Amino acid sequence: MRDPWAAELLTERLATAASTAARAGIDALLVTPGPDLHHLTGYRALPLERLTCLVVRSGADPVLVAPRLEVAAATASPVGALGIEVVGWDETDDPYALVASLVPGARAVGLDDHMWAEKVLALRVALPDATQRLAGEVLGELRMRKAPAEVDALREAARAIDRVHAQVPGWLRAGRTEREVGADIAAAITAEGHASVDFVIVGSGPNGASPHHELSDRVIEAGDPVVVDIGGTTAAGYCSDSTRTYVVGEPADDVLASYEVLQRAQARAVEAVRPGVTCASVDAAAREVIAAAGLGERFIHRTGHGIGLETHEHPYVVAGNERLLEPGMAFSVEPGIYHPGRHGARIEDIVVCTQDGVEPLNLTTHELVVVEA
Repeated sequence: MRDPWAAELLTERLATAASTAARAGIDALLVTPGPDLHHLTGYRALPLERLTCLVVRSGADPVLVAPRLEVAAATASPVGALGIEVVGWDETDDPYALVASLVPGARAVGLDDHMWAEKVLALRVALPDATQRLAGEVLGELRMRKAPAEVDALREAARAIDRVHAQVPGWLRAGRTEREVGADIAAAITAEGHASVDFVIVGSGPNGASPHHELSDRVIEAGDPVVVDIGGTTAAGYCSDSTRTYVVGEPADDVLASYEVLQRAQARAVEAVRPGVTCASVDAAAREVIAAAGLGERFIHRTGHGIGLETHEHPYVVAGNERLLEPGMAFSVEPGIYHPGRHGARIEDIVVCTQDGVEPLNLTTHELVVVEA
């Protein structure tokens, strides 16, 4: 697998971020711990009340402002290999004034989208003449288009979560609780190659009609459809996210009928993915199939979300989003049909827009998986 954190790739990201920000009228990007800092430098800094802030400027080298006690960790990260200057500050220093001194005369600064409010407000005081804008105007655009090494990392994450789904039928049976099944799944997520478990949803019977149900002590019963939506983050820092629907014992006729519609809708949406089409059109491809079957009101969320260093990031596959898909964009395709108080179902793949079409990264079956009660 190609390395998404290779020094030459990080150097290119930093240079592109600086030049893109300048073209957008942003004099400096101010990036605190989170996915944007990780993306630009490979440094997974701890989000603390003390300020850590990467300053990215056009025509000048980037600088990382960090608490003195974090300097060693910063220089041991890829930041050190990149040769980024790390400026440490002591407990009695004003780190916001230090950041301001690095961007004299700035008229506009881009703050990372996940910056804590207390830091946003402190930077406003330190830079009273600078307009604050979202760095996502720049960094969101850059992160949306995955480099080949990032696609490799997402492909590896998808294969890992596929291996977990392949084991799920062995854990599902009548008499077990959702929480018991979820514990087995969580252990497998790390065993199969993830560094952390991000979420485990096991929605059995009526709980499957709640898309973000997670886990409960409900006992799984014979005949229950079970929605299993799971994901984690690999050591490389990239996320997985995949949903499959199972049924314990013989499925009822209405479950089969609803699932058949869902399967066609998900396939139609995946087939719609290619460069130059809008996110909205992919959403519509799934929604039209479900609506034609008279179940439109049972599809209650967008069709998909981007994925990368975060489980949910741009682009969002939703009605009204006229963004054109481009090669390298990675996102979920996950229509669902939910019958409140009865049952639900969802099929979710991560896909990548390619030069001439689409590559699904999740390869487990889309069939309704029937397991013995």
